[in-house]
Amino acid sequence: MGVRELEDIVVIECATFVTGPYATALLADLGARVIKIESPPDGDPYRYFAPDPYFSPNFAHLNRNKESVLVDLKTPEGKEICLALVKNADVFVENFRPGTADRLGLGYETVRAVNRRLVYCSISAFGQTGPYAGKPGFDTLGQAMSGLLSVLTDHDDPKLMGIALSE
Repeated sequence: MGVRELEDIVVIECATFVTGPYATALLADLGARVIKIESPPDGDPYRYFAPDPYFSPNFAHLNRNKESVLVDLKTPEGKEICLALVKNADVFVENFRPGTADRLGLGYETVRAVNRRLVYCSISAFGQTGPYAGKPGFDTLGQAMSGLLSVLTDHDDPKLMGIALSE
């Protein structure tokens, strides 16, 4: 079964695409119980980023060993469900754009008031402040800003890389 150092740890994940799910997949690999909160009606958009609309290898890889629940965090009931899960958790991971967690009522101060021992992990592409703070952080953007995309693409027939490298 492998290494299980984190088997007594509970992680609540409010994250999509790569960064948050990859971080929590590593925690799950080490035995943590990860509960992924997905937005209705279809869940994490990465579920459908594949030629087969019913199976995404990338989603499966990044969300292995997790439990998932559909919760609408934009509703009072959804926020209540999330905070109830947070109350008994050890770690909370979100990768919203800066300010979104606060608008949803799931910012650091609110969550900390529910569970003072919780480790709160907020992942954003460009930090919480600064000129790019509100920008999304997708792999193609990271490749383009770093210059990697110009080196790895054929200018006559441009294509994105097959896997996320910079996210």
